[in-house]
Amino acid sequence: MVYTVSGIQFPSVPSLQKSSQLSFYDRRSASFSFLLNRNSFSRKSLAVKCSHDSDLSSSSVAESDKVLIPQGHDNSSTTTDEVEAPDITSEDPQKIQEFTMKGEKIDYEAVSTDKDDKDGQGHVLSSHVDVDTNTQAENTSVSINKKVKVESEEARPKIIAPPGTGHKIYEIDPSLQAHRAHLDFRYGQYKRLLEEINKNEGGLDAFSRGYEKFGFTRSATGITYREWAPGATSAALIGDFNNWNPNADVMTRNEFGVWEIFLPNNVDGSLPIPHGSRVKIRMETPSGIKDSIPAWIKFSVQAPGEIPYNGIYYDPPEEEKYVFKYPQPKRPKSLRIYESHVGMSSPEPKINTYVNFRDEVLPRIKRLGYNAVQIMAIQEHSYYASFGYHVTNFFAPSSRFGTPDDLKSLIDKAHELGLLVLMDIVHSHASNNTLDGLNMFDGTDTHYFHGGSRGYHWMWDSRLFNYGSWEVLRYLLSNARWWLEEYKFDGFRFDGVTSMMYTHHGLGVGFTGNYNEYFGFATDVDAVVYLMLVNDVIHGLFPEAVTIGEDVSGMPTFCLPTQDGGVGFDYRLHMAIADKWIEILK
Repeated sequence: MVYTVSGIQFPSVPSLQKSSQLSFYDRRSASFSFLLNRNSFSRKSLAVKCSHDSDLSSSSVAESDKVLIPQGHDNSSTTTDEVEAPDITSEDPQKIQEFTMKGEKIDYEAVSTDKDDKDGQGHVLSSHVDVDTNTQAENTSVSINKKVKVESEEARPKIIAPPGTGHKIYEIDPSLQAHRAHLDFRYGQYKRLLEEINKNEGGLDAFSRGYEKFGFTRSATGITYREWAPGATSAALIGDFNNWNPNADVMTRNEFGVWEIFLPNNVDGSLPIPHGSRVKIRMETPSGIKDSIPAWIKFSVQAPGEIPYNGIYYDPPEEEKYVFKYPQPKRPKSLRIYESHVGMSSPEPKINTYVNFRDEVLPRIKRLGYNAVQIMAIQEHSYYASFGYHVTNFFAPSSRFGTPDDLKSLIDKAHELGLLVLMDIVHSHASNNTLDGLNMFDGTDTHYFHGGSRGYHWMWDSRLFNYGSWEVLRYLLSNARWWLEEYKFDGFRFDGVTSMMYTHHGLGVGFTGNYNEYFGFATDVDAVVYLMLVNDVIHGLFPEAVTIGEDVSGMPTFCLPTQDGGVGFDYRLHMAIADKWIEILK
C-alpha cells in the first residue's frame, strides 16, 4: 500500500505505538495462534439461538488539505457481476447432543472450520458459525421461531419498546426465583435509567444520537465542535486550519463540563475547517497541558514516520461521498457467518485494503456459501497487533485499510451479494494510550473509566468503562447506533461481554452453572444494564439487526428480551480452540 500526499508517495508502515504489555484470553489467544499457524489450526464455535423477539426490538499532512488515502483506489465498486451461492457441500454442521434444562430442550450446534477456504488464493482469518434461527424450544413460553416482517428502510417501524414487568424470566426458569432480589434490583436499575433518559434526554432515540451534538457538526453557517471534558480548566480547538494556534479558537464550558466552539464559514462560503485537516483539542488539565484527539472523531490517521495518530476532520464534498446503492438483505432463517480481518485477508505480505477485500474477498465468501460476514478490527486501534481489540477512536474506521467511504463501498458490495455484514464491536474496554485514545482524556483517571484498579484490566493492559456514568452511556449507545446508521452494518458481535458483566472479568473463575456465580456482588450491574439498553436501541431502531454476545460464563437470561427481564441478545457465542472443544464434546 502507498499513501499519496500532495504528489509525494509514502509507503505505509505498521503502527509502532503500543501498550507496555498485551495478554489475551479466550478468543484473543485463539486468534493469535491461528495467525501463526494458518495451515494446521482449526477452531469450533458453540452458538445458541436465543428467544429474543427481534421485531421489538503529522507534518507531512500539514502542507495539504488531503486525507491520507491509499493510492490507486477509488470509492466506487468495480465488481459488477453478482456471484450466486452454490449449495453448501464443503461442510455440514456436526450435530451435538441435546441438553435438557428445566424442561426446556435446546439444540446446540458446533461447526468445525477445518475446511476454511483452502482454494490457495489467500488466507482469510475466518471462523465459521452456523446458527439456526428456526430452532424450536419445547415446553417454554418463549417463542424462538418468531418471523420478522422486513419492510423498506423508510417504512419499517423504529420504536423502542417500553419496559415490561421483567417477571417473565421467572416463568421461563423458576430456579431464578432464588435470585429474585438481585434480578429485580437489576431490572429496577434498568427502568430507573430509562425513566431518567426519557425525562432528561427525550428518550433512548434522542439519547443515542450523541454524534449529532458532540464532536464536529456542520450547519449551513459553519461548524460546531463540542467535547465533554469536565476535568479540563481550559480548552481550545487547534489544527492545520488555524496553524495550531491555541489562542485562536478558545472554547467555552457549560455547567456539565461540555466545551463548545462555533466556527463560522469563511467569507467566500467555504468551510472554516477544510476536509482532511488534522485537528486536536488542547486542554489545561490536572495533569498538565494535553493535546487530545477529539473523542467523537470520525477518522484518525497515523502519518508516515510518526507514532501518535492525528484526528482528521473528515467531511468530503457531496460529489465525493459514497452513496449506498443496494438495500440491506433480509435476515436469513439460518446465519452462516464468515469471520474475517480486512488487513490480514491478502495472500501477499501486506496490510490489505477495504477496496481489495470488497473486490477479491467478498465474492469468494459468497461462493463458499456463507450469508453473513463478520469483520474484526473496524474501530481504529493504534496498536495493530491487538487485532483491533485495543480501540483508541471508537467512531473512526481503521485508516490502515482505507477511507470511511471505502468501507461504505465494501458494505454496499456485500449487500449487493446478499451478505449481511456484522461488526466485531468492542465496548468491553479501551486502549491504555493517552496520546491518541480516551485514557486520561481530560487529564483525569475517572473521565470515561472507573478510577484505580477497578478501571484497569491487568491482563489486557487496558482501561475499563464506567457504565454507570451518564456520558459514558451516551457515548457507547451512540457509538453502536453510529455504525448501524452511518455505515449500514447489519449487526454486531459484542466482544468480551464476560469481562463486562463481572468485576473479576471471568479471570480465574471456573463457571460451573451454579446460579450463585452469576447473581451476586461480583456482577457489574451497571454493565449488564448497559447491555440491556444497547440491545433496546439496536432492536428497537433497527428491527432486522443481529446482536451476538461473546459470553463464556453462561449467564442465565442473557438471550431473553429485556421486556421479560433478560439482557436482550439474539445469540450467545463462545469461541475456543478446537482441541478444547474436542475434550468437551467427548
